[in-house]
Amino acid sequence: MKKFLLLLTLIPAGLLAACGSDEGAASDVEKKDLVLGGTIPYSDMLEGGVKPYLEELGYTVEVREFNDYVQPNTALGSGSLDANLFQHEVYMTAFAEEHDMDLSGVIRVPTAPMAIYSEKFASLEEIEPGSTVAIPNDPTNTARGLTVLRDNGLLEFDEDVNPLRVTENDVTSNPLDLKIESLEAAQLPRSLSSVDLAAINGNFAISAGLDLTASLAKDNIPENIINQVVVLTENLDDQYVQDIKEAIESDEFKQFIEEEFQGFHQPDWMRD
Repeated sequence: MKKFLLLLTLIPAGLLAACGSDEGAASDVEKKDLVLGGTIPYSDMLEGGVKPYLEELGYTVEVREFNDYVQPNTALGSGSLDANLFQHEVYMTAFAEEHDMDLSGVIRVPTAPMAIYSEKFASLEEIEPGSTVAIPNDPTNTARGLTVLRDNGLLEFDEDVNPLRVTENDVTSNPLDLKIESLEAAQLPRSLSSVDLAAINGNFAISAGLDLTASLAKDNIPENIINQVVVLTENLDDQYVQDIKEAIESDEFKQFIEEEFQGFHQPDWMRD
């Protein structure tokens, strides 16, 4: 018995605790190294508006920039990202269903509008019959592109059609006989030299150096089309996710937006 007690005294206390139970071990580890991802300009929003606040809370933060709408979610699923910022609720829901992922939105952020740009026309009134207009080819942004054209009198479609699911087949009136060309969203800014006008997502417009205030028209963004921070649902209640939300709700973040992101649509919570 004495030999057994002596053996116990030689075993490190931490090892004894580990042998006793591992219940709650993972939840006791506080995550302090974060990798956040986004497309331009949301990667800049993370870098300048979120990262400094999180670093004040003791986090080490890396921001990674992406140039498409697929990799930020696949990186989230693989664990190489802890959160991303580039997508709205409608896109997130469709992507999660298609790729069998469980994603959740955390908080919405100011969002660059989709807008109509042209190197040929200075106003909507100048658009000539038979002009070619380029729009994004992914379903959600196809609907946004067609809707911004509809809202500015260039197209009409049935009022009963869900504006978030509109396709070219739903167009009922095209008074200028516009020729609609579908392209990958990231290619739209470069298409301006070969088409007459284009409906371009705000992030790709900004990354291409286009001025949001120089567009011919902008879309009106409903709440479920405003971009949001997204995480894996299993991490939604983790402390780092709550701290990201706190950072975006901070006065520092709001001031950063006012200085650097003029012309962006603000979510309802920022206007209240």
